[in-house]
Amino acid sequence: MVQELIDILKILIFPGFFFFSLLGLFFEWIDRKFYAKLQNRVGPLYTGPSGLFQPFADFVKLMAKEDIVPEGADKPIFSAIPVFALALSLFGVLFLPVYGVRGIVSFEGDIIVLMAIMTIFVMLVFLAGFTSASRYSEVGAERSILQLLGYEIPLVASVLGTAAITASMGGSLSISGIVQAQSNWWGILGIQALGFAIFILAAQAELERVPFDIPEAETEIVAGWLTEFSGKKLALIRLARDIELAFLCGLAATVFLGGPQPILLSGIPGVILGTVLFLVKSIVVLLILTTVRAAMARLRIDQMVNFAWKYLVPLSVLQLFLAVIIPHVTTVL
Repeated sequence: MVQELIDILKILIFPGFFFFSLLGLFFEWIDRKFYAKLQNRVGPLYTGPSGLFQPFADFVKLMAKEDIVPEGADKPIFSAIPVFALALSLFGVLFLPVYGVRGIVSFEGDIIVLMAIMTIFVMLVFLAGFTSASRYSEVGAERSILQLLGYEIPLVASVLGTAAITASMGGSLSISGIVQAQSNWWGILGIQALGFAIFILAAQAELERVPFDIPEAETEIVAGWLTEFSGKKLALIRLARDIELAFLCGLAATVFLGGPQPILLSGIPGVILGTVLFLVKSIVVLLILTTVRAAMARLRIDQMVNFAWKYLVPLSVLQLFLAVIIPHVTTVL
């Protein structure tokens, strides 16, 4: 009974839903402040110390706004999508090991489930656009699917490269196995450095951030698939996006940077140190994503797809091939 209560608290509070909801809002604040700094601006300033509470204030403000369903929209699906998007994001974070080897949910092959979750999120975006009864939303949804065709293979291959190395070392195709395999040497410090670079670009596309914010291009299609969402629905979608940002940063920290483990030291640290290490590594990934966002301009959808299939896909297949072959070659030699 006590253990069941502890498990429920882990899911609901830490390191589960409540923790990652706050972390998502915190990461949005870091992203906005650092992005502003790179552009010689101030960013959020007045709401809380250095504007720390601005993302939360924006969320509360949207929750209090009028919730409008556009005429002609498929009301049941249109209304359900924000809830499903938030639920999907919260489900994904349960797999991340915040302070130990295992996440709250852990099993053999869970890394494949995480890849599927990210694909399903894009399907929700597609449905959001085509149930909104808006031409702008439909164009944004079409662009999301086209973009998915370009970045999904590199995103999956970059993660599976580390999983393949783990399997070749006698580990398992699970997140816990990947973390354990990096107890002495992080994945990014080997042949997976290329995989990490590919993951950063693919994650930027998954999050629809510059230069891959084509589905939400405000100068062309207002807000893309988000155009008709308002009030509580928009608040939930924005929170889901913030949690997805924290999730992808945490996934990169886990797969390429050893998760909650320090480098060159065996063993898993305690809850506090492990959590701090996980957060620091995730924030480093976030700062890299923000730098890419600030340094580049938006691509056209055809440029994005061409870039993905000319460069990202071949490089991701190459790094996956190297991840599979090199451990066997070194063993033979």
